[in-house]
Amino acid sequence: MAWNTEETRRRLKEAAVVEFAAHGLAGTRVERIAARAGVNKERLYNYFGDKEQLFHSVLSDELAKIAAAVPFDAESLRDVGEYAGRCFDYHVANPHLVRLLQWEALAYGDGAVPDEEGRAAHYRRKVEAFRSAQADGVMVASPGAADLVFLIMSLSSWWLAVPQVARMVTGQVELADRRAAVVEAARRMASAQVTPTR
Repeated sequence: MAWNTEETRRRLKEAAVVEFAAHGLAGTRVERIAARAGVNKERLYNYFGDKEQLFHSVLSDELAKIAAAVPFDAESLRDVGEYAGRCFDYHVANPHLVRLLQWEALAYGDGAVPDEEGRAAHYRRKVEAFRSAQADGVMVASPGAADLVFLIMSLSSWWLAVPQVARMVTGQVELADRRAAVVEAARRMASAQVTPTR
């Protein structure tokens, strides 16, 4: 019987996303991934090497998905609030990404992670775009560009990172209200001339 390599890899990665998001790198078992995918675990080792390499392959794919779904371009600089809102929407629809990043942080602390240079280069491009916008007077000069990028990333994802804290602090707030708060806060951080949306 011919083996569909791409289909098998896809099924393994889909199963791995679920397992890693739920159990992290240390807690996930290769046997559970293979069983969820309906594939012999030896295929996982053949295609990905080991569990850690699979985790990094899955996380890399998920980061590429958000970059494609919420591209950062000149329009993003014109309305940073709406860009943050689109990031928030993505995280609401794909909460597993925040969990994967949290598990990565627990596994590596603030030490280097695989493909760190490639990921850092992606973030540097955003920071440079913000820095240029600040130099051109499109955005306020403070906070600095790198801090501003990180704060906007945090605004858009922290609701999903600690939903229990969000509930305790804000109560049962409607999703649309949370999004509006993210958009307004990002706009206020980035621009001195903001019209409140609420």
